[in-house]
Amino acid sequence: QVQLVESGGGLVQAGGSLRLSCAASGSIFSINAMGWYRQAPGKQRELVAKFTSAGSTNYADSVRGRFTISRDDAKNTVYLQMNSLKPEDTAVYYCNAAVVVINAKGKSQYLYWGQGTQVTVSS
Repeated sequence: QVQLVESGGGLVQAGGSLRLSCAASGSIFSINAMGWYRQAPGKQRELVAKFTSAGSTNYADSVRGRFTISRDDAKNTVYLQMNSLKPEDTAVYYCNAAVVVINAKGKSQYLYWGQGTQVTVSS
Protein backbone atom coordinates (compact mmCIF):
# COMPACT_ATOMS: atom_id res chain seq x y z
CA GLN A 1 0.00 0.00 0.00
CA VAL A 2 1.21 3.49 -0.88
CA GLN A 3 0.14 6.77 0.69
CA LEU A 4 0.62 10.32 -0.51
CA VAL A 5 0.43 12.94 2.21
CA GLU A 6 0.21 16.59 1.26
CA SER A 7 0.85 19.62 3.43
CA GLY A 8 1.39 23.35 3.13
CA GLY A 9 -1.93 24.66 1.91
CA GLY A 10 -3.65 27.63 3.47
CA LEU A 11 -4.98 31.15 3.02
CA VAL A 12 -2.78 33.82 1.50
CA GLN A 13 -3.26 37.24 -0.02
CA ALA A 14 -2.79 37.84 -3.70
CA GLY A 15 0.88 38.26 -4.50
CA GLY A 16 1.91 35.99 -1.66
CA SER A 17 3.63 32.63 -1.64
CA LEU A 18 2.99 29.11 -0.41
CA ARG A 19 4.99 25.91 -0.55
CA LEU A 20 3.24 22.56 -0.85
CA SER A 21 4.84 19.25 0.03
CA CYS A 22 3.83 15.73 -0.87
CA ALA A 23 5.52 12.73 0.69
CA ALA A 24 5.01 9.22 -0.64
CA SER A 25 5.36 6.29 1.71
CA GLY A 26 4.71 2.56 1.77
CA SER A 27 5.85 -0.34 -0.36
CA ILE A 28 7.53 1.74 -3.05
CA PHE A 29 9.95 0.19 -5.51
CA SER A 30 10.29 3.34 -7.58
CA ILE A 31 8.35 6.44 -8.61
CA ASN A 32 8.07 7.02 -12.35
CA ALA A 33 6.23 10.33 -12.31
CA MET A 34 5.01 12.69 -9.64
CA GLY A 35 3.35 16.04 -9.60
CA TRP A 36 0.49 18.35 -8.73
CA TYR A 37 -3.02 18.84 -10.03
CA ARG A 38 -5.71 21.21 -8.83
CA GLN A 39 -9.46 21.43 -8.92
CA ALA A 40 -11.42 24.62 -8.41
CA PRO A 41 -15.13 24.57 -7.57
CA GLY A 42 -17.21 23.72 -10.62
CA LYS A 43 -14.14 22.98 -12.75
CA GLN A 44 -12.33 19.87 -13.88
CA ARG A 45 -9.12 18.74 -12.27
CA GLU A 46 -6.15 20.13 -14.18
CA LEU A 47 -2.42 19.63 -14.28
CA VAL A 48 -0.38 22.24 -12.45
CA ALA A 49 3.14 20.84 -12.66
CA LYS A 50 4.77 17.46 -12.76
CA PHE A 51 7.94 15.46 -13.24
CA THR A 52 7.51 13.06 -16.12
CA SER A 53 8.86 9.52 -16.28
CA ALA A 54 11.67 10.91 -18.45
CA GLY A 55 12.66 13.31 -15.69
CA SER A 56 11.51 16.46 -17.42
CA THR A 57 9.01 18.94 -16.01
CA ASN A 58 5.68 20.06 -17.36
CA TYR A 59 3.87 23.19 -16.24
CA ALA A 60 0.44 24.56 -16.98
CA ASP A 61 0.67 27.77 -18.97
CA SER A 62 -1.21 29.60 -16.25
CA VAL A 63 1.49 28.92 -13.64
CA ARG A 64 4.68 28.87 -15.68
CA GLY A 65 7.13 31.41 -14.31
CA ARG A 66 5.31 31.65 -10.98
CA PHE A 67 5.34 28.06 -9.70
CA THR A 68 8.34 25.76 -9.38
CA ILE A 69 8.23 22.03 -8.84
CA SER A 70 11.14 20.28 -7.16
CA ARG A 71 11.78 16.93 -5.55
CA ASP A 72 13.86 15.04 -3.03
CA ASP A 73 14.20 11.50 -4.35
CA ALA A 74 15.73 10.25 -1.11
CA LYS A 75 12.55 11.26 0.70
CA ASN A 76 10.11 10.37 -2.11
CA THR A 77 8.86 13.92 -1.76
CA VAL A 78 7.83 16.52 -4.28
CA TYR A 79 7.40 20.21 -3.59
CA LEU A 80 5.51 23.02 -5.27
CA GLN A 81 6.75 26.53 -4.60
CA MET A 82 3.98 28.93 -5.53
CA ASN A 83 4.86 32.60 -5.89
CA SER A 84 2.88 35.63 -7.06
CA LEU A 85 -0.34 33.84 -6.22
CA LYS A 86 -3.56 35.02 -7.80
CA PRO A 87 -7.19 34.55 -6.71
CA GLU A 88 -7.65 32.24 -9.72
CA ASP A 89 -5.10 29.86 -8.17
CA THR A 90 -7.65 29.08 -5.46
CA ALA A 91 -8.36 25.35 -5.58
CA VAL A 92 -7.80 22.04 -3.88
CA TYR A 93 -4.32 20.87 -4.84
CA TYR A 94 -3.77 17.15 -5.25
CA CYS A 95 -0.54 15.23 -5.36
CA ASN A 96 -0.32 12.46 -7.95
CA ALA A 97 2.28 9.74 -8.40
CA ALA A 98 2.87 6.79 -10.70
CA VAL A 99 4.42 4.28 -8.32
CA VAL A 100 6.01 0.95 -9.09
CA VAL A 101 5.42 -1.70 -6.43
CA ILE A 102 6.49 -5.31 -6.17
CA ASN A 103 3.65 -7.74 -5.70
CA ALA A 104 2.67 -11.28 -6.69
CA LYS A 105 2.65 -10.15 -10.32
CA GLY A 106 6.19 -8.90 -10.10
CA LYS A 107 6.57 -5.17 -10.73
CA SER A 108 3.35 -3.26 -11.28
CA GLN A 109 2.69 0.47 -11.69
CA TYR A 110 -0.25 2.13 -10.03
CA LEU A 111 -1.50 5.69 -9.98
CA TYR A 112 -2.05 7.21 -6.55
CA TRP A 113 -3.65 10.46 -5.37
CA GLY A 114 -3.27 12.38 -2.17
CA GLN A 115 -6.22 13.60 -0.15
CA GLY A 116 -5.83 17.18 -1.34
CA THR A 117 -4.88 20.42 0.36
CA GLN A 118 -6.85 23.65 0.08
CA VAL A 119 -5.17 26.76 -1.28
CA THR A 120 -7.16 29.97 -1.01
CA VAL A 121 -5.88 33.25 -2.42
CA SER A 122 -7.75 36.37 -1.38
CA SER A 123 -7.86 39.50 -3.48
